[in-house]
This record gives sequence, C-alpha cells and structure tokens, in this order.
Amino acid sequence: MTVAAASAPSRAAVLHLYRSFLRVSRKFTDYNVREYTKRRAVDAFHENQKLSYPSAISSAFADGKAQLEVATRQAVVYSLYAPKLKSVMEVECMD
Repeated sequence: MTVAAASAPSRAAVLHLYRSFLRVSRKFTDYNVREYTKRRAVDAFHENQKLSYPSAISSAFADGKAQLEVATRQAVVYSLYAPKLKSVMEVECMD
C-alpha cells in the first residue's frame, strides 16, 4: 500500500468534493435528476462522515471522485438531450 493511499484526504479536499457534487447537480436540466443527484450526494457524505479509518476514508473519497466524474459526464449528456418542457415541479404558479 502506498503512502498516498493510506493517508486520508484533508477536510478541505472533502469539502471541495462535496461542493463540486452540489455544483454538478445544479447543471442537470431535469428536476427529478437534479434533486436525486443532490439528495444522493448529501446522503452519501452524511453516511461517510462516520468513517474513522484512514483507509476507509480514502476509499470513500476515491469512490466519490469517480462518482463526480460520472455525474459531470451525465450532466453534459442530459443537457444535450434535455426536453423543452419544464417539469410540473418547476412551473411557477400564475396567481
């Protein structure tokens, strides 16, 4: 095992990853996908907040970075094929 793999990422790196997930979730044009991505990111970070072993933290961080790359690619794909109509959840009331 390398020294880099054994050491846990810094708090700043974890917060940067968290904020990056939230930024990417805002790029989805579909309401349901946007909210799911945001909810999944928040839930995963709250779940992994309890980790205490550096190897487990590093593993979760690496998995998070991989998931961020997937979400970023998916946001681009969704933007290319986005429907022109807004979701019912996004339409403002005309009262």
